[in-house]
Amino acid sequence: MTTQTYSFNTKVVNQQTFRKEKNGSANPPLYYSSTFHQNQFDSFGDFDYSRSGNPTRQVLEETIADLEGGVKGFAFSSGMAAISSAFMLLSAGDHVLISKDVYGGTFRMVTQVLSRFKIEHTFVDMTDLIEVARSFRRNTKVVYVETPSNPLLQITNIKKVAELSKLHGCRLYVDNTFLTPLYQKPLELGADLVLHSATKFLSGHSDVVAGLAVVKDEELANELYFIQNSFGAVLGVPDCYELLKGMKTLSVRIQSSSESAERIANFLKRHPLVEEVFYPGLSDHPGHSVHFSQATGAGAVLSFRLPNRDVAKSLVENLQLPVFAVSLGAVESILSYPATMSHAALPSYEREKRGITDGLLRLSVGLEDCSDILNDFENALSIASKACESSLNIKTG
Repeated sequence: MTTQTYSFNTKVVNQQTFRKEKNGSANPPLYYSSTFHQNQFDSFGDFDYSRSGNPTRQVLEETIADLEGGVKGFAFSSGMAAISSAFMLLSAGDHVLISKDVYGGTFRMVTQVLSRFKIEHTFVDMTDLIEVARSFRRNTKVVYVETPSNPLLQITNIKKVAELSKLHGCRLYVDNTFLTPLYQKPLELGADLVLHSATKFLSGHSDVVAGLAVVKDEELANELYFIQNSFGAVLGVPDCYELLKGMKTLSVRIQSSSESAERIANFLKRHPLVEEVFYPGLSDHPGHSVHFSQATGAGAVLSFRLPNRDVAKSLVENLQLPVFAVSLGAVESILSYPATMSHAALPSYEREKRGITDGLLRLSVGLEDCSDILNDFENALSIASKACESSLNIKTG
Protein backbone atom coordinates (compact mmCIF):
# COMPACT_ATOMS: atom_id res chain seq x y z
CA MET A 1 0.00 0.00 0.00
CA THR A 2 1.40 3.42 -1.00
CA THR A 3 1.95 5.86 1.86
CA GLN A 4 -0.04 9.05 1.23
CA THR A 5 1.63 12.41 1.84
CA TYR A 6 -0.88 14.87 3.25
CA SER A 7 -0.91 18.66 3.41
CA PHE A 8 -0.39 20.57 6.66
CA ASN A 9 -4.10 21.24 7.20
CA THR A 10 -5.02 17.60 6.72
CA LYS A 11 -2.32 16.38 9.09
CA VAL A 12 -3.12 18.85 11.86
CA VAL A 13 -6.84 18.00 11.74
CA ASN A 14 -6.63 14.22 11.37
CA GLN A 15 -3.74 13.52 13.79
CA GLN A 16 -3.38 10.04 12.33
CA THR A 17 -1.20 8.45 14.99
CA PHE A 18 -4.04 7.00 17.08
CA ARG A 19 -6.39 5.94 14.29
CA LYS A 20 -5.56 2.26 14.74
CA GLU A 21 -6.99 2.38 18.26
CA LYS A 22 -9.46 -0.50 18.37
CA ASN A 23 -12.57 1.52 19.17
CA GLY A 24 -12.06 3.99 16.32
CA SER A 25 -12.33 7.10 18.49
CA ALA A 26 -12.40 10.38 16.54
CA ASN A 27 -10.27 11.91 19.31
CA PRO A 28 -7.33 10.35 21.13
CA PRO A 29 -8.31 8.52 24.32
CA LEU A 30 -7.16 10.02 27.61
CA TYR A 31 -4.95 7.57 29.47
CA TYR A 32 -5.31 8.62 33.10
CA SER A 33 -2.78 6.13 34.33
CA SER A 34 0.51 6.71 36.11
CA THR A 35 1.66 3.13 35.56
CA PHE A 36 1.06 0.28 33.11
CA HIS A 37 0.79 -3.48 33.67
CA GLN A 38 3.58 -5.51 32.05
CA ASN A 39 2.45 -8.80 30.53
CA GLN A 40 5.86 -10.45 30.69
CA PHE A 41 8.39 -10.73 33.49
CA ASP A 42 11.49 -9.82 31.48
CA SER A 43 10.07 -7.87 28.52
CA PHE A 44 8.27 -4.56 29.07
CA GLY A 45 5.70 -3.05 26.74
CA ASP A 46 5.75 0.39 25.10
CA PHE A 47 4.74 2.16 28.32
CA ASP A 48 5.66 1.59 31.93
CA TYR A 49 5.36 4.90 33.81
CA SER A 50 3.74 8.10 32.55
CA ARG A 51 6.73 10.32 33.26
CA SER A 52 8.62 8.22 30.74
CA GLY A 53 5.79 7.94 28.23
CA ASN A 54 2.02 8.07 27.98
CA PRO A 55 -0.18 7.07 25.01
CA THR A 56 -2.07 10.38 24.98
CA ARG A 57 1.12 12.40 25.16
CA GLN A 58 2.61 10.24 22.42
CA VAL A 59 -0.14 11.34 20.00
CA LEU A 60 0.73 14.98 20.66
CA GLU A 61 4.48 14.38 20.35
CA GLU A 62 4.11 12.47 17.10
CA THR A 63 1.77 15.13 15.71
CA ILE A 64 4.14 18.06 16.35
CA ALA A 65 7.10 16.03 15.02
CA ASP A 66 5.13 15.36 11.83
CA LEU A 67 4.14 19.03 11.43
CA GLU A 68 7.70 20.30 11.97
CA GLY A 69 9.31 17.55 9.87
CA GLY A 70 11.41 16.14 12.72
CA VAL A 71 12.17 12.62 13.92
CA LYS A 72 10.72 13.01 17.42
CA GLY A 73 8.65 15.46 19.44
CA PHE A 74 8.57 16.11 23.17
CA ALA A 75 5.77 17.63 25.27
CA PHE A 76 6.72 19.60 28.37
CA SER A 77 4.79 21.24 31.19
CA SER A 78 5.53 24.75 29.86
CA GLY A 79 7.45 26.57 27.16
CA MET A 80 10.19 27.39 29.65
CA ALA A 81 10.39 23.72 30.67
CA ALA A 82 11.06 22.86 27.03
CA ILE A 83 13.64 25.64 26.65
CA SER A 84 15.36 24.82 29.94
CA SER A 85 15.51 21.12 29.10
CA ALA A 86 17.12 21.91 25.76
CA PHE A 87 19.74 24.03 27.53
CA MET A 88 20.38 21.15 29.95
CA LEU A 89 22.04 19.32 27.06
CA LEU A 90 24.99 21.65 27.73
CA SER A 91 27.80 21.07 30.22
CA ALA A 92 29.93 23.29 32.43
CA GLY A 93 32.39 25.24 30.34
CA ASP A 94 30.16 25.37 27.25
CA HIS A 95 29.17 28.63 25.60
CA VAL A 96 25.86 29.78 24.04
CA LEU A 97 25.24 32.45 21.41
CA ILE A 98 21.76 33.86 21.88
CA SER A 99 19.55 36.45 20.21
CA LYS A 100 19.84 39.86 21.86
CA ASP A 101 16.11 40.42 21.44
CA VAL A 102 14.79 37.39 23.27
CA TYR A 103 11.89 36.51 25.56
CA GLY A 104 12.47 37.64 29.15
CA GLY A 105 12.08 34.15 30.60
CA THR A 106 14.81 32.86 28.30
CA PHE A 107 17.02 35.80 29.29
CA ARG A 108 16.46 34.92 32.96
CA MET A 109 17.25 31.24 32.38
CA VAL A 110 20.50 32.01 30.57
CA THR A 111 21.76 34.79 32.84
CA GLN A 112 20.65 33.54 36.25
CA VAL A 113 20.46 29.75 35.97
CA LEU A 114 22.92 28.55 33.31
CA SER A 115 25.56 30.87 34.75
CA ARG A 116 25.33 28.98 38.07
CA PHE A 117 26.40 25.85 36.19
CA LYS A 118 29.34 27.69 34.57
CA ILE A 119 27.71 27.75 31.15
CA GLU A 120 28.73 30.97 29.41
CA HIS A 121 26.65 33.10 27.07
CA THR A 122 26.91 36.00 24.63
CA PHE A 123 23.94 38.03 23.41
CA VAL A 124 24.31 39.01 19.77
CA ASP A 125 22.33 40.81 17.12
CA MET A 126 21.28 37.76 15.10
CA THR A 127 20.24 40.00 12.21
CA ASP A 128 23.92 40.91 11.71
CA LEU A 129 25.64 37.84 10.26
CA ILE A 130 29.08 39.47 10.59
CA GLU A 131 28.53 39.96 14.32
CA VAL A 132 27.29 36.39 14.63
CA ALA A 133 30.34 35.01 12.82
CA ARG A 134 32.71 37.00 15.04
CA SER A 135 31.03 35.88 18.26
CA PHE A 136 31.77 32.14 18.08
CA ARG A 137 34.27 30.78 20.58
CA ARG A 138 36.09 27.48 20.73
CA ASN A 139 33.64 26.36 23.45
CA THR A 140 30.44 27.53 21.68
CA LYS A 141 28.06 24.57 21.54
CA VAL A 142 24.62 26.08 20.90
CA VAL A 143 23.25 29.01 18.92
CA TYR A 144 19.80 30.07 20.13
CA VAL A 145 17.51 32.09 17.86
CA GLU A 146 14.05 33.62 18.04
CA THR A 147 12.71 34.70 14.67
CA PRO A 148 10.60 36.74 14.61
CA SER A 149 11.97 37.79 17.97
CA ASN A 150 10.08 38.88 21.06
CA PRO A 151 9.09 41.72 21.28
CA LEU A 152 10.67 43.66 18.37
CA LEU A 153 9.97 41.07 15.66
CA GLN A 154 13.58 41.05 14.48
CA ILE A 155 14.32 38.56 11.70
CA THR A 156 17.21 36.11 11.66
CA ASN A 157 18.30 34.34 8.49
CA ILE A 158 17.94 30.77 9.77
CA LYS A 159 19.70 29.15 6.84
CA LYS A 160 22.77 31.41 7.07
CA VAL A 161 23.04 31.07 10.85
CA ALA A 162 22.64 27.29 10.47
CA GLU A 163 25.57 27.27 8.05
CA LEU A 164 27.72 29.24 10.51
CA SER A 165 26.67 26.91 13.33
CA LYS A 166 27.66 23.80 11.39
CA LEU A 167 30.96 25.40 10.40
CA HIS A 168 31.76 25.76 14.11
CA GLY A 169 30.37 22.38 15.13
CA CYS A 170 27.41 23.89 17.02
CA ARG A 171 23.76 23.00 17.29
CA LEU A 172 21.12 25.53 16.30
CA TYR A 173 17.99 25.94 18.42
CA VAL A 174 15.09 27.99 17.01
CA ASP A 175 12.08 29.22 18.98
CA ASN A 176 9.22 28.98 16.47
CA THR A 177 6.43 30.11 18.80
CA PHE A 178 5.35 33.19 16.84
CA LEU A 179 4.93 31.48 13.46
CA THR A 180 4.32 27.78 14.25
CA PRO A 181 5.07 25.11 11.61
CA LEU A 182 2.17 26.50 9.56
CA TYR A 183 4.31 29.48 8.49
CA GLN A 184 7.91 28.43 9.20
CA LYS A 185 9.82 25.14 9.43
CA PRO A 186 13.27 25.77 10.91
CA LEU A 187 14.41 22.13 10.66
CA GLU A 188 14.12 22.33 6.88
CA LEU A 189 16.34 25.44 7.00
CA GLY A 190 19.12 23.75 8.97
CA ALA A 191 18.08 24.01 12.62
CA ASP A 192 18.72 21.02 14.89
CA LEU A 193 15.98 21.66 17.46
CA VAL A 194 12.73 23.64 17.34
CA LEU A 195 10.98 24.96 20.43
CA HIS A 196 7.44 26.19 21.09
CA SER A 197 5.58 27.78 23.89
CA ALA A 198 2.53 25.75 22.91
CA THR A 199 0.56 27.85 25.39
CA LYS A 200 0.37 30.37 22.56
CA PHE A 201 -0.81 29.81 18.97
CA LEU A 202 -0.71 26.01 18.99
CA SER A 203 -3.21 25.87 21.86
CA GLY A 204 -4.86 29.14 20.93
CA HIS A 205 -7.45 29.48 23.70
CA SER A 206 -5.60 30.75 26.79
CA ASP A 207 -6.46 27.54 28.63
CA VAL A 208 -3.30 25.42 28.49
CA VAL A 209 0.30 25.97 29.63
CA ALA A 210 2.57 23.73 27.56
CA GLY A 211 5.90 23.48 25.77
CA LEU A 212 6.96 21.43 22.75
CA ALA A 213 10.29 20.52 21.22
CA VAL A 214 11.12 18.74 17.96
CA VAL A 215 14.54 17.41 16.95
CA LYS A 216 16.13 16.65 13.61
CA ASP A 217 18.02 13.41 14.32
CA GLU A 218 17.89 10.32 16.51
CA GLU A 219 21.05 11.12 18.46
CA LEU A 220 19.65 14.42 19.66
CA ALA A 221 16.29 12.75 20.30
CA ASN A 222 17.92 10.27 22.66
CA GLU A 223 19.79 13.03 24.49
CA LEU A 224 16.68 15.17 24.97
CA TYR A 225 14.58 12.19 26.02
CA PHE A 226 17.13 11.42 28.74
CA ILE A 227 16.80 15.00 30.04
CA GLN A 228 13.00 14.95 29.83
CA ASN A 229 12.78 11.64 31.68
CA SER A 230 15.34 12.72 34.27
CA PHE A 231 13.76 16.10 35.09
CA GLY A 232 10.20 14.92 34.62
CA ALA A 233 8.64 18.21 33.51
CA VAL A 234 6.20 16.42 31.20
CA LEU A 235 2.81 17.64 30.03
CA GLY A 236 -0.17 16.11 31.82
CA VAL A 237 -2.76 14.00 30.02
CA PRO A 238 -5.68 16.51 30.08
CA ASP A 239 -3.42 19.30 28.81
CA CYS A 240 -2.17 17.05 25.99
CA TYR A 241 -5.76 16.44 24.99
CA GLU A 242 -6.71 20.13 25.11
CA LEU A 243 -3.61 21.09 23.14
CA LEU A 244 -4.33 18.54 20.43
CA LYS A 245 -7.87 19.90 20.20
CA GLY A 246 -6.62 23.47 19.91
CA MET A 247 -4.11 22.53 17.21
CA LYS A 248 -6.88 21.26 14.94
CA THR A 249 -7.98 24.83 14.25
CA LEU A 250 -4.46 26.31 14.04
CA SER A 251 -4.57 27.12 10.33
CA VAL A 252 -7.87 28.97 10.26
CA ARG A 253 -7.05 30.83 13.49
CA ILE A 254 -3.59 32.07 12.60
CA GLN A 255 -4.47 32.89 8.99
CA SER A 256 -7.43 35.03 10.05
CA SER A 257 -5.48 36.70 12.85
CA SER A 258 -2.54 37.39 10.53
CA GLU A 259 -4.77 39.12 8.01
CA SER A 260 -6.12 41.36 10.76
CA ALA A 261 -2.62 41.99 12.13
CA GLU A 262 -1.47 43.34 8.78
CA ARG A 263 -4.42 45.75 8.63
CA ILE A 264 -3.79 46.91 12.18
CA ALA A 265 -0.05 47.34 11.59
CA ASN A 266 -0.74 49.56 8.57
CA PHE A 267 -3.28 51.59 10.54
CA LEU A 268 -0.84 52.14 13.42
CA LYS A 269 1.95 53.03 11.02
CA ARG A 270 -0.14 55.91 9.66
CA HIS A 271 -1.20 57.24 13.06
CA PRO A 272 0.73 60.38 14.12
CA LEU A 273 1.00 59.31 17.76
CA VAL A 274 2.71 56.01 16.91
CA GLU A 275 6.47 56.43 16.55
CA GLU A 276 7.32 52.99 15.15
CA VAL A 277 5.60 49.73 14.21
CA PHE A 278 7.35 46.35 14.25
CA TYR A 279 5.72 43.76 11.99
CA PRO A 280 7.44 41.60 9.34
CA GLY A 281 4.46 41.95 7.04
CA LEU A 282 5.30 45.63 6.47
CA SER A 283 7.45 46.10 3.37
CA ASP A 284 9.82 48.48 5.19
CA HIS A 285 10.27 46.22 8.22
CA PRO A 286 13.98 45.35 8.65
CA GLY A 287 14.35 41.75 7.53
CA HIS A 288 11.09 41.73 5.55
CA SER A 289 12.68 40.07 2.51
CA VAL A 290 14.64 37.59 4.63
CA HIS A 291 11.49 36.70 6.52
CA PHE A 292 9.54 35.86 3.40
CA SER A 293 12.43 33.84 2.01
CA GLN A 294 11.99 31.42 4.92
CA ALA A 295 8.38 31.88 6.05
CA THR A 296 5.03 31.84 4.28
CA GLY A 297 3.23 34.33 6.53
CA ALA A 298 3.92 37.33 8.74
CA GLY A 299 2.10 36.05 11.80
CA ALA A 300 -0.37 37.67 14.18
CA VAL A 301 1.97 39.51 16.57
CA LEU A 302 3.11 43.11 16.21
CA SER A 303 4.65 45.72 18.47
CA PHE A 304 4.47 49.49 18.35
CA ARG A 305 6.18 52.34 20.11
CA LEU A 306 4.40 55.30 21.71
CA PRO A 307 6.18 58.43 23.01
CA ASN A 308 6.33 57.39 26.67
CA ARG A 309 4.80 55.39 29.50
CA ASP A 310 2.01 57.89 30.18
CA VAL A 311 0.73 57.69 26.61
CA ALA A 312 0.94 53.89 26.66
CA LYS A 313 -0.98 53.85 29.96
CA SER A 314 -3.68 56.11 28.53
CA LEU A 315 -4.07 53.91 25.48
CA VAL A 316 -4.32 50.70 27.51
CA GLU A 317 -6.85 52.18 29.91
CA ASN A 318 -9.10 53.41 27.10
CA LEU A 319 -9.11 50.29 24.93
CA GLN A 320 -12.17 48.10 25.32
CA LEU A 321 -11.47 44.94 23.32
CA PRO A 322 -7.96 43.55 23.84
CA VAL A 323 -7.26 41.67 27.03
CA PHE A 324 -4.43 43.48 28.84
CA ALA A 325 -2.35 40.54 29.98
CA VAL A 326 0.77 38.48 29.59
CA SER A 327 0.96 35.81 26.87
CA LEU A 328 -0.19 35.83 23.25
CA GLY A 329 -1.53 33.64 20.46
CA ALA A 330 -5.12 33.28 21.60
CA VAL A 331 -8.53 33.69 19.97
CA GLU A 332 -8.91 36.93 21.92
CA SER A 333 -6.56 39.83 21.17
CA ILE A 334 -4.00 40.31 23.93
CA LEU A 335 -2.18 43.57 24.55
CA SER A 336 1.00 43.41 26.63
CA TYR A 337 3.42 45.91 28.13
CA PRO A 338 6.82 44.21 27.75
CA ALA A 339 8.62 46.43 30.27
CA THR A 340 6.60 45.00 33.17
CA MET A 341 5.28 41.78 31.65
CA SER A 342 7.18 39.55 29.20
CA HIS A 343 10.52 41.29 29.79
CA ALA A 344 10.25 42.26 33.44
CA ALA A 345 13.21 39.93 34.13
CA LEU A 346 15.51 42.32 32.27
CA PRO A 347 17.00 45.23 34.22
CA SER A 348 15.87 48.60 32.87
CA TYR A 349 19.27 49.33 31.28
CA GLU A 350 19.15 45.99 29.44
CA ARG A 351 15.64 46.74 28.18
CA GLU A 352 16.69 50.17 26.95
CA LYS A 353 19.71 48.69 25.12
CA ARG A 354 17.39 46.33 23.31
CA GLY A 355 14.87 49.00 22.36
CA ILE A 356 12.24 47.82 24.87
CA THR A 357 11.29 51.34 25.87
CA ASP A 358 8.60 52.48 28.32
CA GLY A 359 6.34 53.35 25.38
CA LEU A 360 6.51 49.92 23.73
CA LEU A 361 3.38 47.75 23.52
CA ARG A 362 2.96 44.29 21.97
CA LEU A 363 -0.31 43.18 20.40
CA SER A 364 -1.30 39.60 19.65
CA VAL A 365 -4.25 39.85 17.29
CA GLY A 366 -7.16 37.51 17.87
CA LEU A 367 -10.32 36.61 16.01
CA GLU A 368 -12.51 39.59 16.76
CA ASP A 369 -13.86 41.47 13.75
CA CYS A 370 -10.92 43.55 12.58
CA SER A 371 -13.06 46.62 12.03
CA ASP A 372 -14.08 46.54 15.68
CA ILE A 373 -10.45 46.36 16.79
CA LEU A 374 -9.48 49.22 14.48
CA ASN A 375 -12.33 51.40 15.77
CA ASP A 376 -11.32 50.59 19.33
CA PHE A 377 -7.72 51.64 18.67
CA GLU A 378 -8.79 54.77 16.81
CA ASN A 379 -10.92 55.92 19.75
CA ALA A 380 -8.30 55.08 22.39
CA LEU A 381 -5.49 56.71 20.41
CA SER A 382 -7.58 59.85 20.05
CA ILE A 383 -7.93 60.06 23.83
CA ALA A 384 -4.24 59.25 24.31
CA SER A 385 -3.30 61.99 21.83
CA LYS A 386 -5.17 64.58 23.89
CA ALA A 387 -3.49 63.31 27.05
CA CYS A 388 -0.12 63.57 25.31
CA GLU A 389 -0.84 67.15 24.20
CA SER A 390 -1.84 68.13 27.72
CA SER A 391 1.33 66.58 29.11
CA LEU A 392 3.49 68.50 26.62
CA ASN A 393 1.70 71.76 27.43
CA ILE A 394 2.31 71.28 31.14
CA LYS A 395 6.01 70.55 30.57
CA THR A 396 6.58 73.49 28.21
CA GLY A 397 4.08 75.94 29.68
